[in-house]
Amino acid sequence: MTIAFACVLIAGLLPIVAAGIAKSGFKNFDNSNPRQWLAQQTGFRARANAAQANTFESIPFFFAAIAIAAIAQAPQDRIDLLAVIYVLARIAFIVCYVADWPKLRTAVWTIALAAIIAIFFQI
Repeated sequence: MTIAFACVLIAGLLPIVAAGIAKSGFKNFDNSNPRQWLAQQTGFRARANAAQANTFESIPFFFAAIAIAAIAQAPQDRIDLLAVIYVLARIAFIVCYVADWPKLRTAVWTIALAAIIAIFFQI
């Protein structure tokens, strides 16, 4: 497994991490209707849920970039590096979202997007 493929796996798990943050430690969580419960949350729980949604939105573009780069036999070391940058930026994005640091969140969101675009320029 390449580092980039491992990053695909990690990126696929990030929304689950964000959802776990939103739901963790709360005794009144309603697992029979989690979306309605999450829609009523405020503070860090609402932000973690928003981070989950945004992460799900970002993943297809990243997955496509990695798949296309693999098919095109792009330079693996560069693809690996850019994939790691994407994953680290998305982890930082979740942290920034939960912590309510909007300016830094936007900066790391931009870094993650730039990493995806850079993958396409390696093809």
